Amino acid sequence: MPAARLLVVEGNTAEARARQVEFGGQAASEGYAQILRELFPGQVSVDICYPADPGANLPDAGGIDGYDGIAITGSSLNIYHGGIEIAQQIEFLRTAFTTDVPIFGSCWGLQLLTVAAGGVVRRNPKGREVGFSRRIRATPEGARHPMYAGKPAVFEAMTVHLDEVETLPEGAQLLATNDHSQVQAVAFQAGRASCWGVQYHPEYPFREMAAIFRRLRPSLVAEGFFMDEDEEA
Repeated sequence: MPAARLLVVEGNTAEARARQVEFGGQAASEGYAQILRELFPGQVSVDICYPADPGANLPDAGGIDGYDGIAITGSSLNIYHGGIEIAQQIEFLRTAFTTDVPIFGSCWGLQLLTVAAGGVVRRNPKGREVGFSRRIRATPEGARHPMYAGKPAVFEAMTVHLDEVETLPEGAQLLATNDHSQVQAVAFQAGRASCWGVQYHPEYPFREMAAIFRRLRPSLVAEGFFMDEDEEA
């Protein structure tokens, strides 16, 4: 049986990718591709595309149609700030919506899918959720959804996000929630594409979160998560 072809969509700019590496992490897309290969050894072929980069050579609908699935990474971007880096990602997804290829998004991936499908993302008035999302609860729809088959009704997951989904696309199902962000997981149909998204990061190993903490150290101190940078370290 031929290997499944997967496409990982990098949500960060080249500058942001380099900064994460500087603090001991790896580019989000490389980490995503690595975990997919580890989960399905010999069963998947993974490509990466960089729609936030200038002059990125992105597959058109015909090229996207050759994949069996798409995964979208997190990002340090804020979608409401706009700009060409974000517009190119939205346009790429709207092209993907014209195909039958299923799409999964983590964190920024969920937010990008939401906006591309007509929903709204905002800065979370409760502030940043970082480290672990506490007491994520499956909704009745989530409990019946295949994404949560065998999953505890209440669980925690690694996370880091400042923004949240405010308004879901038309017809979307809310699959999970918690007290910090109402939208922790959703599923919806966008054009021909089936889309699933989560606000947390199921793909992150602990070492990646440690690098993110180092990168965000000044912000985490300013936001009151730590007394000073020595405590954060």
